[in-house]
Amino acid sequence: MKRILDSEKSNIIGSRVKEARIKAGLSQKQLSERLELLAVYTCRGSVSRIENGQRAITDIEIDAISKVLNVSLDYLFGRE
Repeated sequence: MKRILDSEKSNIIGSRVKEARIKAGLSQKQLSERLELLAVYTCRGSVSRIENGQRAITDIEIDAISKVLNVSLDYLFGRE
């Protein structure tokens, strides 16, 4: 099945993830390691691709990222 996207990006939260990660003072590797503590295995390279909008992101990953970075889901989706 072919994916239908309105843009070239694979996700809409990548820039917010990057902004929140930097504000939290974490590197991509540190974010990856903290996600692993929640049993969400996302390597540093995947974090980079998520932030650049080049990789789709699962709901489980979104939830874990919001917990690790201490931001709301509304923030990640740009609703606040």
